[in-house]
Amino acid sequence: MAGDNIPCSEFMNLEVDTPTCDGLKQEKLLSASQRRCYSLCRRKRSSGQEVEGSTAWCCCGQTFSEHPAVHKHVARTHNSEIQQLTQDTYEHLLSQMEEEPETQQLDEHKAAAVDVSAWTPNIGHVSEGQLKNGPGKVLLYYCYCHVEEPHIICAWQKALCEKLHLTGKVRVATEGINGTVGGTVMATDIYIEAMTSHPLFKMDREDFKTSDGGAECFTDLKVGVYKEIVPMGVDPDVISYQLAGVHLEPEAFHREVEALLAEGDFCSDTILLDCRNFYESKIGQFTRCLAPNIRKFSYFPDYVDQNLELFRDKKVLMYCTGGIRCERGSAYLRSKDVCKEVYQLKGGIHKYLERFPEGFYRGKLFVFDERYTISSNNDIISDCRYCGSPWDHYELCSTNFCCQLVLSCPSCRQGGHTACCPTCQMKGRAQSEATPHQKEECECTDTRPRIPQDVSQT
Repeated sequence: MAGDNIPCSEFMNLEVDTPTCDGLKQEKLLSASQRRCYSLCRRKRSSGQEVEGSTAWCCCGQTFSEHPAVHKHVARTHNSEIQQLTQDTYEHLLSQMEEEPETQQLDEHKAAAVDVSAWTPNIGHVSEGQLKNGPGKVLLYYCYCHVEEPHIICAWQKALCEKLHLTGKVRVATEGINGTVGGTVMATDIYIEAMTSHPLFKMDREDFKTSDGGAECFTDLKVGVYKEIVPMGVDPDVISYQLAGVHLEPEAFHREVEALLAEGDFCSDTILLDCRNFYESKIGQFTRCLAPNIRKFSYFPDYVDQNLELFRDKKVLMYCTGGIRCERGSAYLRSKDVCKEVYQLKGGIHKYLERFPEGFYRGKLFVFDERYTISSNNDIISDCRYCGSPWDHYELCSTNFCCQLVLSCPSCRQGGHTACCPTCQMKGRAQSEATPHQKEECECTDTRPRIPQDVSQT
């Protein structure tokens, strides 16, 4: 352990030349911004301190006048700490890049100078009341295409949504657009008209998945330019959506699942793969699917890499919420050249449930807004975190620094079980309102490594 002269946290100031964990060895697959962060994590250098007119480094009570000497000492004595600190910093920076738009790289002045009115429909005949009041809908859509000037599309999207009083999230990138927005029926219909009329996207009305809801399903409007329209964490120039698997209409996908279930031999020749996150598949999934235990879609490439033999010479049927994660996920899987065939559900679970509400998908469908879930059948396939009774309604963990979701039934919530796990519950009780934000860390994160080794089967 570190001596009195340097606390363990200062190890991040020392240079680390070698990759420190398996999850960081795929640098070639990271985006340019991710590679910069990877380099930052590995190569932070100490400013040192002056000793007799030269730079020196102190650690464990020893003084080192040459950098190779302190580097060798740290590598031998503090290797595990360096690994953990480097991994933690990498995770933090990667998470930031997944959530924050690359606004620093945008030419906002150029976007402001472009007249986007030609892409905005004339709504002079529509009253403000029609746009703001009445029954509502939530739209989910994506479109992969080459966007030459994403910041201009971003400016248009923001102006269009604000004009229609829509809330939600829209991601724009050079590879396309991905959005989920909510508003009145009138407002969302005009939005679809605007999108289908735009010459760049070439979309049809059937490209939009709809569900009951409205502007109240989102806290605000977020429109930004990102590296990827769905954050898989792999540079689109390396793994493109153009490498995606074969699209199956819901009817064809239904027949494939039916045939798979009739065989009765799980994973013998065909794998039904859920490429969503664990909390999504926990409350709803296709019968006898393979559901990776991953917290974010950006962990999916690592999951594939750790389980290549599982997919070797198999036919894979992939599905996700609306289809967009399958586009990049199937492309990544195909790039490994181990599968016999790779297919994906066109339109995702959303479109499947429109056609087969009582089909092979059972339970709730997780959605990324204030509703958390929507349903087409009455099955409950998950249970309460604390008492084990059937329950599938998510709530946010009550501990103020935790972002985990928890399945806690009304009875357990009344008994005070409102956190995602007992450890987090105790931390929450010890917190005061003045406590600063802390790193999200509890039993839930500790037991779910970034590169999952396990495969859950249902």
